[in-house]
This record gives sequence, C-alpha cells and structure tokens, in this order.
Amino acid sequence: MNWITREYAKVDRIACPWLIKNFIDPDAVFYFVPADEVLSKADELDATPFDVEGSELTHFKEQDVEHVSFDAFIKKYGIEDLAIHELARIVRGADAKIASPPAESAGLFAAATGFREIAKDDFDNMRLQFPLYDALYAFCSSKIKKNADV
Repeated sequence: MNWITREYAKVDRIACPWLIKNFIDPDAVFYFVPADEVLSKADELDATPFDVEGSELTHFKEQDVEHVSFDAFIKKYGIEDLAIHELARIVRGADAKIASPPAESAGLFAAATGFREIAKDDFDNMRLQFPLYDALYAFCSSKIKKNADV
C-alpha cells in the first residue's frame, strides 16, 4: 500500500511509518511531499495521506487531550499491543502540547530533531530513526512486563 505525508519529518511522521511497517503494512511504500501537495498527490499516487489537515489519520482531540497521528493509526487499525499504547504516550508527549508528558518524550523530541538535521532526506531519516523506535518499543515492552510482574 502507498502512504503519503508532509516532507521534512521529525517525530510523528517518522513514528507513523515505523508503526505502519511493523504493525500494519510491512510492504508499505512512503512518499514525502510539500504540505500543500499531500492530498492532491495522494489521489495521483493512490496513497493514503497521514499527518496532514484534511486526512483521516491526523491529530485529533479526545476528552480535551490532543492526540497525534500515531494515535489515529492505533485507533483505526485496532492495535491493542500495550507496549504500542505506552509508546504512543511518548510520541504524543514529543509531538503535541499535553499536560505531564512522559520524561522520555523530551529525549525523543531532541533525538528526532537531531536526526532530521543530519539526514540526507526523509527516507534517510526513517532509516536512521527506525532503530530508535525499535529500542523505545523494547523499552515500553519491558516496562509493561515489569508492571505486570508486580
């Protein structure tokens, strides 16, 4: 399946492709284009747009809390993995203005900003950042397991 979003990705627009590749569509193909071209190019490329105004898979408010596109994917695709829900809290804290974000959110924001600066393009940025999301997912899995053992 084809997926399309705004270019020059940082947090949510890298977290979503990681989630897609690992939990939704392992054969996903991604396109990064200027913000004002996402919806028109989506039609042209038969791609599902995300993290752009006017798309289904974007930021939304629920119970007066801003949720990010990562949350929209979890909701739409019914992902029940508790570690993914924990990771969503970190992504949300790094990408949205929420009360009391997890401490890890600041580190994710800093790392994502740095990766965006050193990456050649958005595809290189995904290549660089995907191991970070693998590690955060492992961290969240370990945290969930530890809490279950208590």
